[in-house]
Amino acid sequence: MSTKIAFLFPGQGSQAVGMGRDLAEHFPVAAQTFAEADEALGFPLSKLIFEGPEEALKLTENTQPAILTVSVAAWRVLAAHGVEPALAAGHSLGEWSAHVAAGTLSFADAVRSVKARGRAMQLAVPAGEGAMAAILSLDPAQVAEACREAAQETGLAVSAANFNSPGQTVISGALVAVEKAAALAKAKGARRAVMLPVSAPFHCALMQPAQEEVARVLGALTLSDPRIPVAANVTGGLVSTASQVRDALTRQVTGAVRWVECMKTLTGAGAELFIEVGPGKVLCGLLKQIDPAQKSLNVEDAASLEKTLAELRAADSAL
Repeated sequence: MSTKIAFLFPGQGSQAVGMGRDLAEHFPVAAQTFAEADEALGFPLSKLIFEGPEEALKLTENTQPAILTVSVAAWRVLAAHGVEPALAAGHSLGEWSAHVAAGTLSFADAVRSVKARGRAMQLAVPAGEGAMAAILSLDPAQVAEACREAAQETGLAVSAANFNSPGQTVISGALVAVEKAAALAKAKGARRAVMLPVSAPFHCALMQPAQEEVARVLGALTLSDPRIPVAANVTGGLVSTASQVRDALTRQVTGAVRWVECMKTLTGAGAELFIEVGPGKVLCGLLKQIDPAQKSLNVEDAASLEKTLAELRAADSAL
């Protein structure tokens, strides 16, 4: 395949009960992936993914291994059809999926690690004390300024957590500080400030206890140099060695997700086609906002796989 492909792996928020079931029913390699996850965790994660209940799937320590498993199943199905990426990136949790695809760590290690990551993130801040909000249509520099002002006024932590697209920046921190920063952002001209239904304030200083736990978990794992370059959330640049990956995945817990920079880095590295691998199309939507000229496809079930394979055949025959 001569088109230079970048795989994008979704993060938390893309989950839905029943995701991945169609892949498992149609492709043995996908069914095997779900079985491997169940075995690695010692409980039937696949049953929770396919049947719910939704409340249990939405618990961070379940959501993270669930999305990773569906993403890896979709990646393995693509690989079985001869579709290999030249580059990869993943949004937050998705960065772990990207490293499974890059051969940096084993799937079993990854699924156990992200369950521990999810549990640590959940425990880092007592329920109800933290919050996240999406600020729409305001320059990211002004969002950061609103956070600084709110932190000063309240004496509490709040900062930009996800630079998702030029018009969407997510902020994270202590509830009172996030509400204050959201109000300040509106005063600065944001079109909307939407409080998000999350269980913890991810990617901010309050996640320091979780970052320490992730560092401990990563310290016990054997990592290899990734086979392909992977964009790191925390810097927006490409990582190519095991030690860079360890550092990036650790710092990512309290650091902001620089998604706009990640996409520009992949484009700058020659990516010609982007495929979102796993549940949903959130990253395809963000890419459209970041760079409307880029073409993106997605694979989450048999139908989207067929459509993507047909597009790839057409792209190749046009060359």
